[in-house]
Amino acid sequence: MVTSTFPRPLLQRKTWINLDGFWEFSSRTEVEAEPGSVQFEKKIIVPFPPESEASGLHDQNYHPVVWYRKELKFDPGESCWLLHFGAVDYYARVWINGHFVAEHEGGHCPFSVDITGFAKTSGNLEITVCAQDDPLEIDLPRGKQDWELKPHRIWYPRTTGIWQTVWLEQVPETRIAGLAWTPNLERWEIGVEVDLHGKVTNRHSIRIRLTADSKLLAEDRYTITGKTLRRSIRLEDGGLYHIRSKLLWSPERPRLIQASIELMDGEEILDAVQSYTAMRSVSVDEQQFLLNGRPYHLRMVLDQGYWPDTLMSATDYQLKRDVELTKLLGFNGARKHQKIENPRFLYWCDVLGLLIWEEMPSAYAYSPKAVRRFTSEWIDVIMRDRSHPCIAAWVPFNESWGVPDLPENQTTRDYVRAGYHLTRALDPTRPVIGNDGWEHVETDIITIHDYTDNPADILRRYKSIAAANETVLYDRPNNHVLGVDGFDPAGLPVMLTEFGGIAFTRNVREGWGYSRVFDEQSFLAEYKALLAAVHGCGGLSGFCYTQLTDTFQEKNGLLNADRTFKADHVALARATIGNFYYDE
Repeated sequence: MVTSTFPRPLLQRKTWINLDGFWEFSSRTEVEAEPGSVQFEKKIIVPFPPESEASGLHDQNYHPVVWYRKELKFDPGESCWLLHFGAVDYYARVWINGHFVAEHEGGHCPFSVDITGFAKTSGNLEITVCAQDDPLEIDLPRGKQDWELKPHRIWYPRTTGIWQTVWLEQVPETRIAGLAWTPNLERWEIGVEVDLHGKVTNRHSIRIRLTADSKLLAEDRYTITGKTLRRSIRLEDGGLYHIRSKLLWSPERPRLIQASIELMDGEEILDAVQSYTAMRSVSVDEQQFLLNGRPYHLRMVLDQGYWPDTLMSATDYQLKRDVELTKLLGFNGARKHQKIENPRFLYWCDVLGLLIWEEMPSAYAYSPKAVRRFTSEWIDVIMRDRSHPCIAAWVPFNESWGVPDLPENQTTRDYVRAGYHLTRALDPTRPVIGNDGWEHVETDIITIHDYTDNPADILRRYKSIAAANETVLYDRPNNHVLGVDGFDPAGLPVMLTEFGGIAFTRNVREGWGYSRVFDEQSFLAEYKALLAAVHGCGGLSGFCYTQLTDTFQEKNGLLNADRTFKADHVALARATIGNFYYDE
């Protein structure tokens, strides 16, 4: 396996150049300006946003338009080179050596530019980027980024402009441009889809080799009849993996299959990439979540993906450490809340074993523009991340944010239904939660946000399947109906996907949570009582506790914002798991 910090883990090549570091920066120039007229009066450390301490600026004022510039000496040789942006929030335009070359809308997904011709002409590269991100535009997918100047209630500092790695990649002219994996446990096959770029002839073929622990699972060569290859690869059963269960991926045993893909011209290798996949399935039956065809109780934690010094950006160490801490606390999954996380985070979830619910950042107003923006970016999200074994569910909407008045508004109900069915059409292999928390219109799992601090309420509402269905039909946790427009809960599993939120602070005026304690002993006691109640509920097939870390004014994390434990982590993990077995 390639284990470097390659920014795109599922399609890795040997030669690339990281462009993170110091760039020139300006936030005083209007969007109508041309690159040559911009006065770059500051320097910024990319990929950290200007609002963050790590950027070197720590400027949390409004930045509706920001500009970046980087110059470098560059000899491309005979190869082609692509310039990649991991994510730029929200609308980006790019110039190379003063020539406009690309634009991209969407703050959470990557885009690329072929810069080969410019580098060969001059031997120098001047990269200029303009990013527009109107802080007051609430029909834009904002997630938890605040539109008020100072963070308030449940919203946090903004992340403007470049916030993921910028990098150059050496590629051949005819190359592998895209790769997707789809495991099929019933047939013991792995589906592969390979997209090609450039001139393809009948001389070209693709060779694929799959291994696990150096054991060959499959090797074959496929002829090409167009720009996309779609095949199903049957795995060998012999040798080390004569018992198939040993190859299955799970949080307890995250077995990955290493993949080598080569594009051939006759016997010449034109392009070679490394990737990985896994044998695993996720689904639901009438009452349960299933992993690899068997009931699996989800123990998730709400993960906001913010850090005090880097905000929504993160170093690879920070991303890996959050996965490690989540597992150390006894969780087998995380609901990544209102954020599309860096692919490096998903890589560590794949490698270390953590199931992820991926959730689209919400807009906060409905409009046709909001629908267009959501649809375009959500498609990109699914296409980017569908091959990660860790992704266990898709969540297009949360708590009716951006889809107001669902019980009375047919238009927004149609929007939620459309989001659900669009997601299912793009990826039929995973459950979809149409609108997490309440006011369900269409969903594969009934998810409930219930912040009662009384364990008896939890037991009363969800102690059995019958009680949970009664709650869905007639109760209003958090003062919201759980189903609208004739929604029928029969035959669907129920999960408590937000609860708890215990704030542990020493000062009564410090931040907030859904309940509050002032010492470690009380914190542990309340957490244990709530988790014991949840584990005692036969009507629940999983849960998600709020939340992993303190996040700015929210002080309801199991960890402080600096990722230190608020209480003994072994005691917390035992409560999370629901028994007294715990392996440190």
